[in-house]
Amino acid sequence: MNWIQGLKMAWKSIVSNKLRSFLTMLGIIIGVAAVIVLVSLGQGATASVKATVESLGTNLLTVNITGRGAQTSLTYNEAMKFADLPGVLEVSPVITGSVKAKNGTENEDVSLEGITPEYESVRNTHVQAGRFLLPIDIQFRQKVALIGTTTAQTLFGASNPLGSYILINGNKFLIVGLLETKGSSLGGNNDDRILIPITSAERLLSSKGVRQVYIQAKSAADVDTAKNALDAALQKKFRGTTANNTSNNTAGYRIFNQQDALDTVSTITQTLTLTLGGIAAISLLVGGIGIMNIMLVSVSERTREIGIRKAVGAKKRDILIQFLIESMVLGGIGGILGVGAGIGGSVLISKLLKMTAVLSFQITIIAFAFSLSVGILFGLLPANKASSLKPIEALRSE
Repeated sequence: MNWIQGLKMAWKSIVSNKLRSFLTMLGIIIGVAAVIVLVSLGQGATASVKATVESLGTNLLTVNITGRGAQTSLTYNEAMKFADLPGVLEVSPVITGSVKAKNGTENEDVSLEGITPEYESVRNTHVQAGRFLLPIDIQFRQKVALIGTTTAQTLFGASNPLGSYILINGNKFLIVGLLETKGSSLGGNNDDRILIPITSAERLLSSKGVRQVYIQAKSAADVDTAKNALDAALQKKFRGTTANNTSNNTAGYRIFNQQDALDTVSTITQTLTLTLGGIAAISLLVGGIGIMNIMLVSVSERTREIGIRKAVGAKKRDILIQFLIESMVLGGIGGILGVGAGIGGSVLISKLLKMTAVLSFQITIIAFAFSLSVGILFGLLPANKASSLKPIEALRSE
């Protein structure tokens, strides 16, 4: 018996018992679909987190000054000198605080950052209208402000805020730029904030010195070089301490590597994805048991047919291949239907739950190949039982 003949016989057997065949394949369909849906949503979550973090700046290091003894901050010039360190591309010192912003009768408490023009490239923060801060704004302590979209909506509603004045802690600031929408991140809402020149922020917040500095490395390969250089420079400033040294509560500073955080998040989400995919794969094995069960029933029902085929010259190998092909076809058709259900389910769930789904061609092929393998593996026992029947005993069966 050749494979084409075997496929025709398997198809005829499946079509003659449509409902039973569908129920047999149901476990495979659910298993393949579950693997595709869970892995695509998991990869989508990973891509979404990565995109969010990268939108805040690439190759980014953050220095937080916690202070030690009389040294509680850096001066503006000390922070800007970090730009001369090996591996460092740009530096953006920041002064932060919470202020009350007011426009007419509308007011809200909002976070404020005093920044430099380098903040635009270091933090990947751009304006959608108006202009960003200029060096002249820093030099002359201009009372100009950039406003986030959420803050703009709260204070101005649907009106255009550009060219308008707002009161920040009672001081009049001109809005020169409307920031692009960036959404939320681990640090909170990135659209509910106001940015002003760092020199103006020093006066407004009565803040002396810089306690936070964003540093952009020249490339991903230069991040470690920049971090080591920063560590050495800060050790001179805060003598006797090292980065993240908390053993005796004397740490004067922290250096946060964005790539380390990104790698940690990616590892967690990938592990979670593989775990969920593994759990879903168990249903494929359960589906395989269903195939084996139905194939054993089929062998019992067709014992007389097997006896007749053997009596007219069919060999043990022919019977074995016939039933193996039938179980393989059941697994294969279940896999194809499962792939369709998985892709459709991923798209539907991502739209309904507004989640990002990334369909993986590789995972889809693996899931289908696994369903095919399950069909062959769990068809071995019934096929072997059928091929081992003796013609006389098979013909005697009712």
